[in-house]
Amino acid sequence: MPEDTSTPVLTEAGAANSVPSGTLAPDRADLRPENIQDAVIRLAGNSQDGIQTAGAFLARLAGRSDHDVMTYMTIPSTISGGPSIFQVRMGTGEVLSAGDEADFLVAFYQHSYQDHLDFLKEGGVLLYDSDNVEPNLDDRRFVYVGVPITGLTIEALGGTAKDKGKNIFVLGLIAKIFNLDAEKLKKLITEKFAGKDESIVNTALMAFQAGYAYPVGNVLTKHYRFEHIPKPSGRAQITMDGNQALAYGLIAGGVRYGAGYPITPWSSVMETLRRELPKYGGIFVQAEDELASVSIALGCSYSGYLAVTGSAGPGISLKAEAIGWASMAEIPLIICNIQRGGPSTGLPTNVEQSDLHQAIFGSHGDSPRVVLAPSTVEDCFYIAIEAARIARKYSTPVFILSDTSLATRIEAFDEPDLSKLMADPKPDLTPRQTFKPYPIDQITHHVPPGTRILDGKYPLLAGLEHDEMGHPTGSPKLHMAMTAKRRNKLRKLAEEIPVPEVYGHQEGDTLLVGWGSTYGPIHDAAKMAREQGEKIGALHLRHLHPLPNGLEKIFAKFKRIVTVEMNDQGLYGFGQLATILRARYCEPKIQSITKTDGLTFRVKEILQGVFPGEFVSARGYSPNRPVAGNGEQDVDLARSESIAQGVG
Repeated sequence: MPEDTSTPVLTEAGAANSVPSGTLAPDRADLRPENIQDAVIRLAGNSQDGIQTAGAFLARLAGRSDHDVMTYMTIPSTISGGPSIFQVRMGTGEVLSAGDEADFLVAFYQHSYQDHLDFLKEGGVLLYDSDNVEPNLDDRRFVYVGVPITGLTIEALGGTAKDKGKNIFVLGLIAKIFNLDAEKLKKLITEKFAGKDESIVNTALMAFQAGYAYPVGNVLTKHYRFEHIPKPSGRAQITMDGNQALAYGLIAGGVRYGAGYPITPWSSVMETLRRELPKYGGIFVQAEDELASVSIALGCSYSGYLAVTGSAGPGISLKAEAIGWASMAEIPLIICNIQRGGPSTGLPTNVEQSDLHQAIFGSHGDSPRVVLAPSTVEDCFYIAIEAARIARKYSTPVFILSDTSLATRIEAFDEPDLSKLMADPKPDLTPRQTFKPYPIDQITHHVPPGTRILDGKYPLLAGLEHDEMGHPTGSPKLHMAMTAKRRNKLRKLAEEIPVPEVYGHQEGDTLLVGWGSTYGPIHDAAKMAREQGEKIGALHLRHLHPLPNGLEKIFAKFKRIVTVEMNDQGLYGFGQLATILRARYCEPKIQSITKTDGLTFRVKEILQGVFPGEFVSARGYSPNRPVAGNGEQDVDLARSESIAQGVG
């Protein structure tokens, strides 16, 4: 360690004359200009250090300051903890991805420095804890700022603090370096620890103030300031993660009841609903297991109140039997699958999109269900409202496929207009005459129990095959008719789903197609490729089953269709969505870019997949070169190995 730990260490390795010209992106901070539009800040340490808390404070401050923000985090799956990161990209204008490279890296430990240094862009700032890190100062690519973070935190809080509070100390440092609103951050800290012992709040504020007051300006000749451009909508921003947005969207959609069982990364949806539903006259039940939870939710929906259940992939497998019953009985139900790496318990804290086929086909028999997928944290809110609408209108189970990336990342978006969105959850108990609950030529809508039937002939509900009145039947003719009835209502839904808009070129050489949390990197990749002269567009699907009508007309305008998915290429070289699209449209020009490293797509990974061998860096590539076909993924292994080593 440096001998003088009371003085910050700075090496101006990032001086302008030591960085090759043309390598810095004009729309990203190079951390020399005082006014910047966009910066990526990565905190690297251990999960016990509270770096997620510090990063979340930065993200929420961005939201309250009318900046766009997106976060990315990794946490270990073991109870004992381990290496972890939290990355915040904040700036002025639209932020669609968490960033391929960091402008500012905070390294708490030697392994943090070694594992993440290559993620720091040339000319970027490395802020390291000089009590724990010995950097190679001969590496002239970066600006090195050494601060004895551990020692100064203990000094500020007292010897009993040990290494607790380092995260908030670093938050103070970052606030000073980036000219962030210290008073707003203090308010966020106070709000975060409200309800706890007053000493906890005071300790956190002391750590923040110590970091904020540290004379880092003595060695960093410039502090940085984000440009402020007022939001055109004029609406206030809210900041939350995807699981919170999903939970509040369910409430806005009229869901008042539900049941579940804890599992990563679904559990925080469940906890939010347990806390919030009683405020709206509802309740969320933690059941003894997955099958019990979906059965309880079905009972709530049978009562006339649309209900929700959820899990991750392993739990959805256990719910499959009851979800099949919901398809047969035609009961509306929302099932949230917050996807993680599989199979089995797989990668509990890593991201994957490998449950698409499970959602569409995961039951015995022909059991149609609707499958939706949000693209952003904001969309998690609105997709929940859409799921509730569809479940009621078509009396069907509706899957919401989110994933670990959306669940944990934080974004800021315009506050929804709840006065126009809140659905009335009350069932219709208006007295009526006998009717057929399962009419062959109409969509089923059950009468809530307790509704008065004027002629006394009450309808039935059955998980066995049934006739139009709900009576069990073994008639081959009726089974064929009822199977077609359950199928055709999804065909009717497909007619009302809007065709997604194409971003970028409306026709050309390449169309990128994605779903779920790949939205941002795909659009950034298309934007970068278009700037290099490529005729490329991007299309993102929110409705995955049924697919919207009219996609074939869009596909016909491009020479090749490339799906970008976080799942395996399978036996035949195609990801799960690509397999479905090829089956649906019999179109051989549909290809795949897939990966299964448990990490989100970086923009350059997509460009390397689309233009293999020609991509230079995250800032450019050589266009107009031959590309691979037939879904071959020759770069998968190298890409996965590089990311597994901490590059991305």
